[in-house]
Amino acid sequence: MHIWMNLILVLQILSALAMIGLVLIQHGKGADMGASFGGGSSGSLFGATGSANFLSRSTAACATLFFICTLTLAFMSNSVRGPAQEASSVLDRAAPAPAAASAPAAGVIPGTQPLVPATPASGAAGGN
Repeated sequence: MHIWMNLILVLQILSALAMIGLVLIQHGKGADMGASFGGGSSGSLFGATGSANFLSRSTAACATLFFICTLTLAFMSNSVRGPAQEASSVLDRAAPAPAAASAPAAGVIPGTQPLVPATPASGAAGGN
């Protein structure tokens, strides 16, 4: 099962890289707009909308393969867990909190001296 997950992951990465490359080398629809105002070669403002060339079909195939690999990896990773782990949530599996002794006291800023309130018996509190 682990080998299949690695193979699907490699296939997913390769399809993602191929999709990125295909999108970057495609001719954008906005580039035809300049030709339509001066060249007169295109029939409409943004060119033919119904035609799909090799690059756009290849991009769609790579995107489909990418989504299939993603869904397969999600399904396989969910089915690898045993029944005992299914009942626990992500928060239950989180790392334990640090010990309370190492945490600073509430309201104390590290690196400062704690304020000690002046007592009225010391004589410094009143000016009388």
